[in-house]
Amino acid sequence: MDKRVSDILEIAIKREEEAYDFYMDIHVKITDPSVKETLEFIAGEEKKHKAFLVNYRDGNFGVKGLRMSDVVDYKIAEYLEEPEVDENAKPEDVYLVASHRERRSYLFYTELANLHADGEPREMLLKMANEELKHKEKMEYLYANTAFPQTSGG
Repeated sequence: MDKRVSDILEIAIKREEEAYDFYMDIHVKITDPSVKETLEFIAGEEKKHKAFLVNYRDGNFGVKGLRMSDVVDYKIAEYLEEPEVDENAKPEDVYLVASHRERRSYLFYTELANLHADGEPREMLLKMANEELKHKEKMEYLYANTAFPQTSGG
C-alpha cells in the first residue's frame, strides 16, 4: 500500500476513534435510556468503521467489505442549527447533534474520495461516505420522529 493511501487511512481511523469518543461523551451526559441506547448503537457503528479501516490498512480485504445501499437524505442537519448537549438535553437535540456529526463525516470522506482518481482507495472512501450518510439518515429519522411525534389524528 502506498504511503499516501496509508496516511489517508490513518486519518480516517483517527476520525472514527474521535466519532466513538464524541458519542460516548454525550452518552455519559444523558439520562434518557432510549437515547443512551441509540448513542451506544451509533458509537458501536463507529467502532466497526474503525475495525474495517484497520483491516483494510492491514491488507485483509478490499472495497467489498462495505456494502452500498440507497440512502434517504432528509437534509435536516443542513437546515437546523446544531444545539448544545448537556445532561438536560432533549432527545431530539441529541439526534440533531448526531446528524450534524454524521454530515461532517460524510463530507470528509466524500471530499477525500474526490481527491483520488478512480480506483480502490476512491471506492473505499466513497463507501465510507455512504456509511456515514446512512448514519445521518438514521439520526435525522430519529430526530423527526422525536421532535414531531405522530398523533392519533394522523
